[in-house]
Amino acid sequence: MHEMVKGGNVGLAALSEDTGSLVVSLSWSSASGDGDADVSILLLGADGKVRSDADFFFYNNPAADDGSVQLLGKTPTANGSEDRVGIDLTAVPADVERLVVAASQYGSARFGELDDLRVTVADRTGEPLLGFSINDAGAESAFIFGELYRRGGEWKFRAVGQGYETGLAGLATDFGITVDDDEEPVAPEDAEPQAPPSPLAQAETVVEKPVPATPVVAPAPAADAPAPVPAQRPEPEPAAEPARRSRGPRTAKKKVTLPKVAKKSLAENDSWRQARLFPAPTLKSDREREMRATSVLLAVMAQVPEFGRRLTAAFGAPAGRMQTFTEVTLPNGDTPRRPDGVIRVERAGKLWTALVETKTNGNPLKSEQVQDYMDIAARRGYEAVITLSNDVALEGSPLVEVKTDGRRKHKVSLWHLSWAEVAHQAQLLIRHEGVGNAAHAWLLQELLHYLQHENSGCHGFQNMGPAWVPVRNGIDTDTLCQGDERAVAVVESWERLIRQVCLRLGGELGQKVLPVQRAKRGTDQASRRAELADRLCEEGRLSAELRIDTTPGILAITADLRTGKLRTSIEIPAPEQGYPLSWVKRLVRQLAEAPADLHVESLVEGNRGPRGTLERLRPEPGDLLPKDGAAITGFRLSLFKGMGSTRGNAESGFIRSVDEAVDRFYASVVAHLTQSGGPERRPVRRTAASEAAALG
Repeated sequence: MHEMVKGGNVGLAALSEDTGSLVVSLSWSSASGDGDADVSILLLGADGKVRSDADFFFYNNPAADDGSVQLLGKTPTANGSEDRVGIDLTAVPADVERLVVAASQYGSARFGELDDLRVTVADRTGEPLLGFSINDAGAESAFIFGELYRRGGEWKFRAVGQGYETGLAGLATDFGITVDDDEEPVAPEDAEPQAPPSPLAQAETVVEKPVPATPVVAPAPAADAPAPVPAQRPEPEPAAEPARRSRGPRTAKKKVTLPKVAKKSLAENDSWRQARLFPAPTLKSDREREMRATSVLLAVMAQVPEFGRRLTAAFGAPAGRMQTFTEVTLPNGDTPRRPDGVIRVERAGKLWTALVETKTNGNPLKSEQVQDYMDIAARRGYEAVITLSNDVALEGSPLVEVKTDGRRKHKVSLWHLSWAEVAHQAQLLIRHEGVGNAAHAWLLQELLHYLQHENSGCHGFQNMGPAWVPVRNGIDTDTLCQGDERAVAVVESWERLIRQVCLRLGGELGQKVLPVQRAKRGTDQASRRAELADRLCEEGRLSAELRIDTTPGILAITADLRTGKLRTSIEIPAPEQGYPLSWVKRLVRQLAEAPADLHVESLVEGNRGPRGTLERLRPEPGDLLPKDGAAITGFRLSLFKGMGSTRGNAESGFIRSVDEAVDRFYASVVAHLTQSGGPERRPVRRTAASEAAALG
């Protein structure tokens, strides 16, 4: 991998023969695990400005219609996060000369609080081509990591490392993003209704991130010169009028999302069942489930471009005309092979092909089967093999082991997709981000209904594995010793479960939900899991933390295997202004709809503060104040629930009990904290311009 220094540039053709499709990864870490940032991409013309606001791609405008840019989302690393972007250079319009790769933080967060800031560029197979680290971050709340630009008929990359203390607004304004008032888009009345929302969805409220509005003006850098540090502009005078939220102009064609409230049914009674496009009740055998699920998914991918592109962009596929096939027979010596599916994408006369191997109902992938498909793909010049199952892939713990022949010039990449991730992407599109027309929205809704049907076998991770019962028994009898490999297997299963909880919750809320992994810098995944397994043997507890956008703290989950209790909790900081009695009264008012058995505890530095159930504290909020007048630093809110004991998906199962505990805690407690006691607002899809505008 080519390591770059600030201001340096390199031609991509010198690093790889295949650079038409790239994956750009921005990563960072934090000792506390609390740091976060959001990637953004700007397409610039010859004048160094965006052609329109539609050229600004960020978490609420994640994909270009032509497929040139696709935000792929975040993945947790050992002690931080990695945000990835798929870029198809062959699809970039001819009048775009530069692609700026940036990241921003919100609120009072600064990049100096993060460690290991780094950008990596990989080819379509995932092989890293170049890397650039930023070591001098300070008070900046936005950073340009680098840029891809045209020079002499080829694409080059420049390591920029330019910071903005004025945040996303300053960065966006610097490149020509404008801000105008506009009405909020709404879902069309003729869109196909979706099923009634779940209690979790009913509790949803989108609270928009505050973004600094102070702009920065700086000239665009020359084609091969390091970008200058932007000059600071004085703070503007406060407006005399009452503050109001600014909206930017619509920067893309109208999107269709499904309304939250279902239309009144025309059925005579509840026994009538609506006709489904993909019926699932008659599915019996595993083979039938696999064939049906593969065909249903691939058909929807081909018919709904936004969905097909969303799933394949992460695997290096270009934007283009997609066709999908099932049960294709391919030669393989004396025994032809029949992969479950084939995906082909055509662009500019070139084909990108991936073989698909599917498993449902918790069946594991088979290494020898996947190995055969990797060999076939290499011989036939295909680009990828995609495995699809209920399992969730973890960094440093591959689901199947395959060998690659290093002597082959043609490289084949192996990717994994979980059914939970498929459902997550479908939810984001039809419920939050929108698709091109009502028919596409209906197709995605039918796909989601099929995936969630009990007979489909596509419910995601459902089994804690063969080590689960022996480990629980060993903890009960105090015979489980540190270093036991079965404990490591349980820790991996727990991580897969938490990743799936994040996907499901993020799809419901339309927000980023990521697991927080706290580890010493430089610790690899295997060592980190071994340390957690030893802690499990000693303490008998599994713990995890989730970071959810717009929430005031980290949501913690603890499964105590000794007591059989699940604890969900959140710690929120004390307000910076006001009086402690006002704080506790306001907190109790916000929790008016929370369960009576919610445990509330005052956090006092160096000591345990007063605590009690919400039922007892409602008439006397002052009981949360320390008797000795000690300063309150925050509050901890906790709910307890019995833990299921079985491994499967029965009502009493452990996995289901974790899902129910997180849903109940978010809907009844956390959602009310995000509302901050204010009226509920209708979720909207924000434009690039409004994201860069000041709130207020």
